[in-house]
Amino acid sequence: MFVETTGATILVVDDDEDSRLLCERELRRGGYGTHSASSGAEALRFINENRKVDLIILDVRMPTMSGIEVLKRLRARNVNIPVILYSDYSAYRNNFLSWLADAYLIKSSDLRELKQKIRELLGFSKSS
Repeated sequence: MFVETTGATILVVDDDEDSRLLCERELRRGGYGTHSASSGAEALRFINENRKVDLIILDVRMPTMSGIEVLKRLRARNVNIPVILYSDYSAYRNNFLSWLADAYLIKSSDLRELKQKIRELLGFSKSS
C-alpha cells in the first residue's frame, strides 16, 4: 500500500462517528496526522487551542452549529486554514457562504476524490 508521508495534520469535523472514523483511518494510512471533532463548537475550541492544523474537513449539516457557520466564524477571525466542506447534500454548494471554503465535495465511501483534493490544497503531487 502506498503511504504518503506529509507531516500535514488534518482536522476532521463530522457529527457522524462512522464518517469521521472512516476519514481519519484513511488519512492516517496516507501519512497524515489527524484530529477529530464531533461538533462545530468542538472544532472551534480545538482551533482556538491548537493552531497546528494544516487543513480542515468540515461536514455541512451538524446539530447546533452547521459547518457553514463554523467556516463563517473561522474566516471572520482571519483563520485561513484550507477548508473542504464535505457533505451528503449538494444543495448547500449554492449557499454563498460555502464559497468561503477551498472546496466542496459530496461524501462517498470512496475517498479518492477527497484525498486528491487534500493533496492539491496542501500543494503535494497529484499522483498517488
